Amino acid sequence: MDPVSVSITVGRPREEVFDYLADIANHSEFTDHFLDDFHLTREDTVGRGAGARYRVKVPLQRFSWMGIQFMEVDRPWRIVAAGRGGKYNRIRSMIVYSLEPGPHDTTQLEMTVETVPGTPTDRVMEIVSGQRAWMRRQNRRALRRVRSILEDGRRRGARATIAAR
Repeated sequence: MDPVSVSITVGRPREEVFDYLADIANHSEFTDHFLDDFHLTREDTVGRGAGARYRVKVPLQRFSWMGIQFMEVDRPWRIVAAGRGGKYNRIRSMIVYSLEPGPHDTTQLEMTVETVPGTPTDRVMEIVSGQRAWMRRQNRRALRRVRSILEDGRRRGARATIAAR
């Protein structure tokens, strides 16, 4: 799938937004509307190497498990996560969070998601199921939830753990 980008302005300093996103255990809090069974792959949840495995509630998909790992954590500018999922883990994915300073101590947060299908049938399924538009809607909602969590100071639930439940 071609890259899907969404962005939002968060009324918090860039370092605070970065610290929240750099802890992968926090990601289940703002993505639980389209990710399920979110669990960590190691004890250290912050920084390079931190990872998680989860099930994506994407339409028309039988093999919806995906795993990601932070590959680059460049404080306070950028976080890059790479992973694999789908049948036999043949669909590669990349998620990039870019943070730019905004006016009056705000942060411009951009999230870009890209997947690379492993086979032509995987590519056809992405097109038929409308995954690009679906992913844009889900990520836009996720960023709105990040903004609400950081600006209002209200947590949305328990942090992810190593065990699935």
